[in-house]
Amino acid sequence: MTDSPAPSPYGPQSPDVPDPEALRERALAALLTARERTALLTDSVDDHELTAQHSPLMSPLVWDLAHIGNQEELWLLRGVAGREAMRPEIDGLYDAFEHPRATRPSLPLLAPAEARSYASEVRGRALDVLESTPLSGRPLVRSGFAFGMIAQHEQQHDETMLITHQLRSGPVALNAPEPPRATDAATLPAEVLVPGGPFTMGTSTEPWALDNERPAHLREVPAFFIDTAPVTCGAYRAFIDDGGYTEQRWWASEGWAMVRAHELTAPLFWHRDAGQWLRRRFGVTEPVPADEPVLHVSWYEADAYARWAGRRLPTEAEWEKAARHDPASGRSRRYPWGDADPAPELANLGQRHLRPAPAGAYAAGRAPSGAGQLIGDVWEWTSSDFLPYPGFAPFPYREYSEVFFGPDHKVLRGGSFAVDAVACRGTFRNWDLPVRRQIFSGFRTARDL
Repeated sequence: MTDSPAPSPYGPQSPDVPDPEALRERALAALLTARERTALLTDSVDDHELTAQHSPLMSPLVWDLAHIGNQEELWLLRGVAGREAMRPEIDGLYDAFEHPRATRPSLPLLAPAEARSYASEVRGRALDVLESTPLSGRPLVRSGFAFGMIAQHEQQHDETMLITHQLRSGPVALNAPEPPRATDAATLPAEVLVPGGPFTMGTSTEPWALDNERPAHLREVPAFFIDTAPVTCGAYRAFIDDGGYTEQRWWASEGWAMVRAHELTAPLFWHRDAGQWLRRRFGVTEPVPADEPVLHVSWYEADAYARWAGRRLPTEAEWEKAARHDPASGRSRRYPWGDADPAPELANLGQRHLRPAPAGAYAAGRAPSGAGQLIGDVWEWTSSDFLPYPGFAPFPYREYSEVFFGPDHKVLRGGSFAVDAVACRGTFRNWDLPVRRQIFSGFRTARDL
């Protein structure tokens, strides 16, 4: 993966006025970066591994590959350019709502070579469309939205495919350098105070923000404390050692039922051997690192830990205020460190590393609140249900966000090491069922003032 940042879509005078040609260059870079990563994830295993279903929770990798191409064709070739369908007969096969993941291996899917050829042909035509399309006018193309949406979609499926790589039991297929160490972790406070008051939540100006991030609106948040860094494996081990998985009092009723039904004793991929906690990470078995943010925990596990610690999970609004609000200027930044795009010294993103960095790393990426690692490393569970903002309008289709609103899904914030910068920002909202453990999820805790 390249570390070179794409051109900023913002001119030098105002962070809120996108420059059309910079957006076009940014869209091209985002599409190429996503396809480079897709190739890495699919070329690193043989055809048998591509067509196998490594877990009923996930699709075969070859389904994701063709689905990426199919969505690009639907939105860029048909939606933007108005072209005829290339392969209309496969639309249903790659409709994520029509076929649950567990049933996809039984479908007449494109074989690996055919899926690669299809995705490549779509991409060639899509780049021609990008070059010739004015990035103004109708909402789908304004500021290059459709191209940014497709780049984000591909990167989101790349993250999904990386989860599949974590779940598969074959030989090691992926490698990456270690993340940077923390330089001042020993002197960091355990928590920081975020003063009460209003702040601007969401966005109305980020050109590629998705519908659930919009619109910007004022949110009043009372003062609260929040952890300076995500909860570490070492801290979570203390919860385990204190009987966390055997004490019903810490658990929501549904979470306790999950613990009992599946006989859970630790995060997913952990096991105990000869008195030592070990974990499996992309085919490698290793000791659980005490200073690394805990990973692969469900919302129920995060909530139980917070109760055990005498704390709670932050609300989504608290998380975003801690990450974006700048008391000196009174405005909300695009990212914790400011308005500049992510860079390797600011956050652990883009599969640059195959693990979270130790707690306290990325000092340059900390927010004005003093909290760090709010972008990258681990998705962070919040206490909030996934709900629309005031004034929400679905775009460009209801199935992206609106059909998921309600109490069934909890919000995660901040992204993980598996998320690319194009699909991660201070306003980005992820959501999932509270039982989910295979995702790259962790958490931090909060408390009232």
